[in-house]
Amino acid sequence: MYEKRNTENYTETLANPLKSLTRAQFAALGGSAVAYVRPVGGDVLSAMIEESEFNTDEVYQLVMSADGTPLLVTDTEDAVSEWLGTRNLGLATVH
Repeated sequence: MYEKRNTENYTETLANPLKSLTRAQFAALGGSAVAYVRPVGGDVLSAMIEESEFNTDEVYQLVMSADGTPLLVTDTEDAVSEWLGTRNLGLATVH
């Protein structure tokens, strides 16, 4: 039986072009059409957004565009779902 295996040399020549993109190039792929939702602690938000105070013991939902622009901060997943329902955005999951 013939078994096809990728050799080390073969896999090196097939580098994924996405791995060579700069942060700006990668962000531009989604532009303003892709967003992601991430749970974030109040202490992180207070550091991100100057002149704001968030409860450090609470977890908030942060929606950001692919280019890193914050779009929405809320305290419930339902509010995120409602807000996204009125926008024409693709949602990317973050693992």
